[in-house]
Amino acid sequence: MKNKATLLFIAIAGWSCLSASVGAQTRFPTIAPEQYTAEQAKVAEEFLKTRKRAVYGPFEPLMYSPQVMAQASAMGNYLRYNSAFSNNLSEFAILITARAWSQDYEWSVHAPIARDAGIKPEKIQAILEGRRPLGMTDDEEMIYNFLTELNQNKSVSDETYAKLEKRFNKKGVIDLVGINGYYTFLAMQLNVIRQPIPKDGVKLPKFPS
Repeated sequence: MKNKATLLFIAIAGWSCLSASVGAQTRFPTIAPEQYTAEQAKVAEEFLKTRKRAVYGPFEPLMYSPQVMAQASAMGNYLRYNSAFSNNLSEFAILITARAWSQDYEWSVHAPIARDAGIKPEKIQAILEGRRPLGMTDDEEMIYNFLTELNQNKSVSDETYAKLEKRFNKKGVIDLVGINGYYTFLAMQLNVIRQPIPKDGVKLPKFPS
């Protein structure tokens, strides 16, 4: 009986491990650089030249469509590093977008960056929990209101729009919508392909439907 019980335990444990690994498995395995087509190799070379690192993270699955990857990378270069918003405000916006899509990888990567950029941990935690952060700066509040309305209502009220435009001009409005749109695009891609969470990453609780 002891042997049978032991075998049963091993079988159940093995099935549990298999089920967990299958559930976490990405639909788009990373393409090894030596298997790149000429087009993929060219895009990867340009990425390395621009980003100073090899293709990584959300850009790896995009390599299955190298032209989409090239355009996405170029847009990301501007929106993340050169938009009308400072790095801390940009990261604040990215977190709001990642949370709206419950995108674990995007959140796990950008929450530490946001913290290092000066966004207070309690504000990050509030966004994670789906709560309105307390003690936001005026700029943070404008961004939070704008993106929350945009993601939830698919539009923005005149009052919310006017405040953002007055502070950041029309360029800022376009850039903020661009940040939200770009990280929504990445979140959709990552959710579809089931991108694994980084080591020590965060599994976001899903919002009730």
